[in-house]
Amino acid sequence: MKKAFAVLLTFILLFSLAACGGKGEEGLTEIVLCLDWTPNTNHTGFYAADSLGYYEQEGIKIKIVQPPEDGAEIMTASGQAQFGISFQDLLGSAFALDEPLEITAVAAVLQHNTSGIISRKGEGMDTPSGLENKRYSTWNSPIELKMVEHLMKKSGADYEKLELVPSVTNEAEALRNGDADAIWIYYGWAGIACELADLEFDYFNMTDMEETFDYYTPVIVANNTFLEENPEKAKAFLRATEKGYRYAAENPEEAAQLLIKGDTTGSLAGSEELVTESQKWMASQYIADSERWGYIDGDRWNAFYEWLYAEGLVDRDISGKGFTNNYLG
Repeated sequence: MKKAFAVLLTFILLFSLAACGGKGEEGLTEIVLCLDWTPNTNHTGFYAADSLGYYEQEGIKIKIVQPPEDGAEIMTASGQAQFGISFQDLLGSAFALDEPLEITAVAAVLQHNTSGIISRKGEGMDTPSGLENKRYSTWNSPIELKMVEHLMKKSGADYEKLELVPSVTNEAEALRNGDADAIWIYYGWAGIACELADLEFDYFNMTDMEETFDYYTPVIVANNTFLEENPEKAKAFLRATEKGYRYAAENPEEAAQLLIKGDTTGSLAGSEELVTESQKWMASQYIADSERWGYIDGDRWNAFYEWLYAEGLVDRDISGKGFTNNYLG
């Protein structure tokens, strides 16, 4: 992963776009937000804030774009977008470079890691020890695999007896067909999809197995130059965004409709029930047990990066780097 980021960094030199968006016809400052994927309920707060006029009230016109092949991180670091969506685990490699990507995590979309491993019900995979001699669908990420290995070893299972198979796109179908026995999912979307597909399944959450794995996923990252030159505009953007997520937390069904209406990619067409049920589940996750939306706990952030360093997944200690709460309201 580190080598990939190092190669991609060379592309940043090709861009000379300003770090702050220009004024539009309405006198609003355009802010570009690059998503990590097609629109889903991780992103509802942005669409709600836009639809309800929260950005306009702060003098902002938001432009939501899809990520390029290089990813939201490169697009944000290059200044093509002022903000992007990323994940603390992915950012580890970016921050461990000799010349780290010029981005900073400025807010947590969700307060806790809501991912875990799903499997067919009753086949003994409701804990990591049951993964031995099973087929696990993987993204082949070094961090992902090291986490699975850690949990299996911690439970006394032999990681070498885990068979790795390619990643899948439809978890319920893959489990039913036997394409995989276990799959790492983000419950707020894929877990709800499996419920709606009437799949009987077992599931364990990563954070229940290992407290260190309660890292932040996803997060909002910002271009460092934009933050330095436009701190008040960055704060205004996050104020409006927080209002959008608070609205989504308090009005999940209405917010789901705003997400569907705001989606210009067409990827949510035909998934209205999934979006609504996912939104109901996600409503309690945006703020959860935190006193405020977006807050990043330094101890939790650092604990995960200390683990990455201890496991040799990054070659330098990056704890304490890459995040700030200074732009939250």
